[in-house]
Amino acid sequence: MGDAMADFLKKLYQSGDFWGGFAAMLVALPASIAFGVTIYAAISPSHAALGALAGIVGATVIGLVASTFGGTDRLISAPCAPAAAVLSAFAIGMVQDGVPAGSIVLMLLMLGILAGGFQVLFGFVGLGRLIKYIPYPVVSGYMTGVGLIIIASQLSKLVGAPLGTPWHQSLLNPALWDWRALVVGVATIAGILLGPSVTKRLPGMIIGVLAGIVAYFGLAMQDASLLELSANPLIIGPLGVSGEGYFAAISERWHEIGDLRLAQVGALFGSALTLAVLLSIDTLKTCVVLDQMTHSQHNPNRELVAQGAANIASSSFGGMPGAGTMGATLINLSSGATTRASGLVEGVLALLSALLLSNFIAWIPVSALAAGLIVVGVRMIDREPLRFIQSTATVFDFGVVVAVVVVALSVGLIAASGVGVALAIVLFLREQIGGTVVRHKFYVNQMSSNWHRPEAETRILEHKGDQAVIFELQGSLFFGTTQQLYSLLEAEIKTRDFIILDMKRIQSVDVTAAHLLNQVRDSMAAKGAILLLSNVRDNLPNGRNLREFLEQTGVTDNKETVRLFPELDAAIEWVEDRLLGEVEQVVPAPETPMLLAEMELFKGRKDDTLADLEGRLVHRLCAAGETVYSRGEPGDALYMIRRGSVKIFAPIGAGRTRHIATFGRGDFFGGLAFLDGRPRGNDAIAAVETEFFVLSLEQFNSLSEEHKRLAITLLSAIARTLAIRLRHADTEIAMLHEY
Repeated sequence: MGDAMADFLKKLYQSGDFWGGFAAMLVALPASIAFGVTIYAAISPSHAALGALAGIVGATVIGLVASTFGGTDRLISAPCAPAAAVLSAFAIGMVQDGVPAGSIVLMLLMLGILAGGFQVLFGFVGLGRLIKYIPYPVVSGYMTGVGLIIIASQLSKLVGAPLGTPWHQSLLNPALWDWRALVVGVATIAGILLGPSVTKRLPGMIIGVLAGIVAYFGLAMQDASLLELSANPLIIGPLGVSGEGYFAAISERWHEIGDLRLAQVGALFGSALTLAVLLSIDTLKTCVVLDQMTHSQHNPNRELVAQGAANIASSSFGGMPGAGTMGATLINLSSGATTRASGLVEGVLALLSALLLSNFIAWIPVSALAAGLIVVGVRMIDREPLRFIQSTATVFDFGVVVAVVVVALSVGLIAASGVGVALAIVLFLREQIGGTVVRHKFYVNQMSSNWHRPEAETRILEHKGDQAVIFELQGSLFFGTTQQLYSLLEAEIKTRDFIILDMKRIQSVDVTAAHLLNQVRDSMAAKGAILLLSNVRDNLPNGRNLREFLEQTGVTDNKETVRLFPELDAAIEWVEDRLLGEVEQVVPAPETPMLLAEMELFKGRKDDTLADLEGRLVHRLCAAGETVYSRGEPGDALYMIRRGSVKIFAPIGAGRTRHIATFGRGDFFGGLAFLDGRPRGNDAIAAVETEFFVLSLEQFNSLSEEHKRLAITLLSAIARTLAIRLRHADTEIAMLHEY
């Protein structure tokens, strides 16, 4: 067992995961300490060390737990800026309300536990995929707001102003500044910005903090008071992270948690929900970027459960919550990491660094950490939305960003989250209302059914087809689009006998849209017209049973004025029958087999000639559903239908077929392959029991030698019928391209 563990550690040390985790720790640990100090220093300067400890515990526990249970390779999870912004704002509010410091600490821990619980819930109910769809302007406003909050919270620490001084007073009143803190802060910012141009081996944050420490001790050479560790407001101070002090601090917090009242915990739910959403967005945004860079695919719900469990564990051990962080993750990736093991390495090394370097961490200047966070905050400000001002099409999106930022700064992130959700709904409604709900509009003489009718009937439909109009609908039928649809239907209701609404591409239907359909139905019924609804499905994309919904809202109450059809083709065919004057029968009369002379192909031919032709034909009977011929078979026969009907199915890829034509009594099919001699390009299936005359190519060649005129006439009739069909198909294709 020991040898196996040694081999594992040796391989890990030699792999990119170790060095990736090490580099990520160098970024994550100082930032985590800074975030922790930011939160707890808002309670009182004496709590800064406790904040540093909370950051260290967070970097350790979150790194270990999230990497163990999450499924995203190379992702580094640690305390992050959104958590610091929410928790520091919460702590400041508690201080202003006069809540004791000990209670604030407990509330911060419970806030982290509740936020982690919400994240676990998000993952279990499948909200991981939904959080990714929050509109970009809302997310941009969140991130910019968080960045500005971080900057504002650190300005007083950067200039060394007294604790509790508002940022604007600190900025505008140089008399409050401690020039020593300002010098350290400026040195830190210079190190962060200029360090990467000097060496890329160390992250800019590390170089900046080291530059701040060097500047601090440079000042200490001139001022001996700076070498005092205790009661020194310019540095973090003793952490108490080793031996009994560390475990005593955690144990003490656990004992005090029992003193919290249920009402106090309940009051945290709003803040916890906001924090959970922000942490989830931060994590999933990092995962999406990581997927793009590594051509991988993360599981958002699993990751949320893992992140939630990590935040619960971190807060339970006295640490602060966090998320998948962009900076540390990208450093991890660029340093050669390939698996989740790099996250475990980061967590372990964070703990070892804290234990071994606790005395060193105590000397880190608070203004150096503040300067680092200000740089982080500035980088979080999304400048991309500034482009939105340049176009009227995107100026509203810019307004959304500004609104979220303003609410975040003036009211708080909780209110900003509510505004963000409301504006996300507004953005959705704008896009839905701005687009057209009608995809195509046709008349029946422009878009016929798949039933190939005789030439005489086709002429009638060309003349009378404009009595029926077809609307192919798309998107969502809801209160925002019903007025648009009614304005398009209104003129047609007055002039058409039939209106077909195809619902194939409809995503959802609400009660307002159902009420509109009732109005359309009643208006048409008043003039003796009929409303037809096609592709009425049992399941819409939103899970609603459209057929049941239409029944429940009364749309289909009158079966005489509203008819439902499974497909658009069936609805068009029904209308064509009405336009041709065919009477719908309860029990269809049985068809009698047609004689050869009755078929349109052979009208006017001499009986003796037809008798000779009929002698060369094969009689065939197919049961309903039987295959007449299949794709790929030789096209060596022409089929003439004596009774029944046949449906033609063409391939559309991936093993699927589509119904493209129906041929009935007196018609023929199989003509294209019969003429060009190529294999069949589709499948022919008998729709009902069907009887055929079959003329083989061999018999046709024999017939053409004895009755050349009949053979030429037959070929001409076939070619003419195919030309009519192709001409009509060209019209339909042109109409489709028009839209």
